[in-house]
Amino acid sequence: MKILVTGGAGFIGSAVARHAVRNGHEVVNIDCLTYAANLANVAPVSNAPGYSFERVSITDPAALNAVFDRHRPDAVMHLAAESHVDRSIDGPAAFIETNITGTYTLLEAARWYWSREGQPEEFRFHHISTDEVFGTLGPEGKFTEETPYDPRSPYSASKAASDHLVRAWFETYGLPVVLTNCSNNYGPYHFPEKLIPVVILNALHGRPIPVYGAGENVRDWLYVEDHCRGLFLALVKGEPGEVYNIGGKCEMPNIEVVRAIIDNVNRINGSEVDADEQITFVTDRPGHDRRYAINCEKIESELGWSPKENFESGLAKTVQWYVDNGGWIK
Repeated sequence: MKILVTGGAGFIGSAVARHAVRNGHEVVNIDCLTYAANLANVAPVSNAPGYSFERVSITDPAALNAVFDRHRPDAVMHLAAESHVDRSIDGPAAFIETNITGTYTLLEAARWYWSREGQPEEFRFHHISTDEVFGTLGPEGKFTEETPYDPRSPYSASKAASDHLVRAWFETYGLPVVLTNCSNNYGPYHFPEKLIPVVILNALHGRPIPVYGAGENVRDWLYVEDHCRGLFLALVKGEPGEVYNIGGKCEMPNIEVVRAIIDNVNRINGSEVDADEQITFVTDRPGHDRRYAINCEKIESELGWSPKENFESGLAKTVQWYVDNGGWIK
């Protein structure tokens, strides 16, 4: 297929682009290169046949229409988004503009293109979202595809709005869409503002490691390459209008994640740093959701996906990648 990937220079988007090219697809990478985007993320495939890059904002309808006309993709994988909760609390406007207005603008460009092409049944608009739209869980239970939306931050509210727009374009206009909601991703090329890369880099350099509250917030960790495999199964085999949850089956409190990273760094460095001496507990994030957990039985039973990495194996690969890629970090 020829796939238009939005946000293809970001963390998950670049992993999707690399995965697609490795598996014989053509990729049109659309990214406006904001602070967290980096073309070095796609350097391994940037010279591959069938790969192209367009510096375009998803909020620019004329530019999007031109991209669709020029490249005529078979599918869209929409990953472009502002995604950092702390930044959404400090400055929500960018999240409204990119995640809501941008998704609307992209949907309209895709719809007009799809209509001009004769509404081909095989066309897909795949919207990649997050489990944070479902809000927070207590100590029991998991999010399913039927869980009511209950976003708690400007980021998750903007992603919830984008999910609703995509569903509406399916119901109203018949645009063949697929939606996926994922748990917390981690892996190589992760911009160092999120928990795992921040902790890795601080541990490697002997700096204090900030942990919100008491570190008891629980997340389900999904290795990014496992996520990519699930995304492509949803794109190729998913039913239009359906939603698929993708989770890593690796629930852990943040404090245990931090300790596991310090253990990995100690193993690599041959050191014996005491985690308690590096960890610094800081004031908790406003509206910090207590627990996320994904029930991914639907994508497992219907599409045959399951994660290959557990947290131990995925984290070891991730820490080693940051050790080996100081040039990228700089």
